[in-house]
Amino acid sequence: MIFGYVILGLIALVGGLVQWRLKSKFAKYSKLSLRNGLSGKEIAEKMLHDNGIFDVKVISVPGRLTDHYNPLNKTVNLSEAVYLERNAAAAAVAAHECGHAVQHAIGYEWLQFRSKMVPMVQVSGRLAQWVIIAGILLINSFPILLPIGIALFAATVIFSFVTLPVEYDASNRALAWLHNKNMLTQEEQAGAKDALSWAARTYVVAAIGALVTLLYYIMIYMNRR
Repeated sequence: MIFGYVILGLIALVGGLVQWRLKSKFAKYSKLSLRNGLSGKEIAEKMLHDNGIFDVKVISVPGRLTDHYNPLNKTVNLSEAVYLERNAAAAAVAAHECGHAVQHAIGYEWLQFRSKMVPMVQVSGRLAQWVIIAGILLINSFPILLPIGIALFAATVIFSFVTLPVEYDASNRALAWLHNKNMLTQEEQAGAKDALSWAARTYVVAAIGALVTLLYYIMIYMNRR
């Protein structure tokens, strides 16, 4: 039991360090102004059009690191800083989100699979923790509750791992386009690649953390049977 807490604590610590490093990298490359003078919005629109995509809108959303692509209404949503600013970090994020739009347009299989999982994960994510807590407390009276909670949580773990190829592929598409179209200088390209690499690592840590947590719950169930 104590060993499980230690492992979970280490995962949380690593996750915090990666998040801190990510923020520091984006702060660093936010100071690296683009020689081409394009904003994140303009970068995004050019990448979309270069890929033959004209039915996706690029819009601004409030917040920091709130950037995402919404396949339901076909919008590339960029945080205010990314939308307006003209630096390597903004270019990296804008191109990455457009990478998801390209995935959607070509029917990238991992994105399709991930999208199909969203409704199920939304439900299981809300219920899993409560069912697991109830299952632990009521293990003797209702032994079926804990494995149900574990199964619900397992769905979120699978979702975390399915997300990995989606995110890495979007970054690869973004970096390839930025390079092939000579959008950035060599220094700017290196900064964009570094920033996206650290962003990807947050998903890796989250997936590993979710898997370790799942194994921990399974261990609790096995010990209390």
